[in-house]
Amino acid sequence: MKIVDIKMGRLAIPLKKPFKTALRSVDAIDDILVKVITDCGKVGYGEAPPTAVITGDTTGSISYAVENVIAKQLIGMEIENTEAIMERLDSCMVKNTSAKAAVDIAVYDLLGQLYGAPLFRLWGGYRNELRTDITISVNEPEQMMKDSLEAAALGYDTLKIKVGKDSTKDIERIKAIRKAVGYGVALRIDANQGWKPKEAVRALHKMEDEGLDIELVEQPVAAHDVEGLKHVTDNVAIPVMADESMFSPLDALKIMQMRAADLVNIKLMKTGGIHNALKICAMAEVNGIECMMGCMLEGKISVTAAAHLAAAKRVITKIDLDGPSLCSADPIIGGALFDEYQIRIGEEPGFGFQQIRGCFEE
Repeated sequence: MKIVDIKMGRLAIPLKKPFKTALRSVDAIDDILVKVITDCGKVGYGEAPPTAVITGDTTGSISYAVENVIAKQLIGMEIENTEAIMERLDSCMVKNTSAKAAVDIAVYDLLGQLYGAPLFRLWGGYRNELRTDITISVNEPEQMMKDSLEAAALGYDTLKIKVGKDSTKDIERIKAIRKAVGYGVALRIDANQGWKPKEAVRALHKMEDEGLDIELVEQPVAAHDVEGLKHVTDNVAIPVMADESMFSPLDALKIMQMRAADLVNIKLMKTGGIHNALKICAMAEVNGIECMMGCMLEGKISVTAAAHLAAAKRVITKIDLDGPSLCSADPIIGGALFDEYQIRIGEEPGFGFQQIRGCFEE
């Protein structure tokens, strides 16, 4: 099964409501899709969101990287030589992790088709159902309380609360949400790099003193400030998770060796795809570190890939794969089934995509 062409398309879907964090506000998904075509007629699909504020990738940079660099390196390679493909994909250019991830996902999709098995079975097959949290965008406390109640009414038992704009007001946000949903719903908070280390410690101590029962705090400080991340981890009881501080396996190794965080968040768009994500999973197992499987604001193709990895590995204990549930439409036939908080993985070969409607020029 040889790669003969790589084509690109666009996935554009309005969100049900605006997505707001300490870093950005987004109203729609507008992602680059890739289709890796083989000489036997099989195709694999991948996806990359332009998340410039986190990964540095834009629509233009992703398109250029795939068309002018990656495709030229991979066309002619055999899918069964996956290690060689991934070595070339990793080394053909630095950074550009989202573009690499899109192609990586498509190659693995084809590998599963080649062997007639779903990828989560090939990677470990730990389970075939997942339960995801849902993100509550940062807004005024009253709006966040309303959004949290709506999510709880839909059956979500874990909420990921966006904070990081104002630590004093963030405490009021969390207090309002906890009062509204009670203690039967788990609260995770994500500051998206919005706090300084000492500010984070003060805010988290206040939440501890208020008895707000926070499950974890994600990336409280700037991505580059690993020492600051460790300062927070060492000085609060609430478990701390690294997100933007960890892109590569090398980043993961540093964080784990320093014990700079209690958990790590694996996102395919940061790691450059599944190949490196699998390495991080192995490191986490050795170091006794639990992982979250997360996503950017992405559509069903890339989140299906992430769901397969999460389903495969026991070390991935927390799931933040709500992207498709935030979208107002679904042009993808096949893939994982996203039914609000519940994600089900099928037994179709590869990632199980059947048809991508209106995203590629034919």
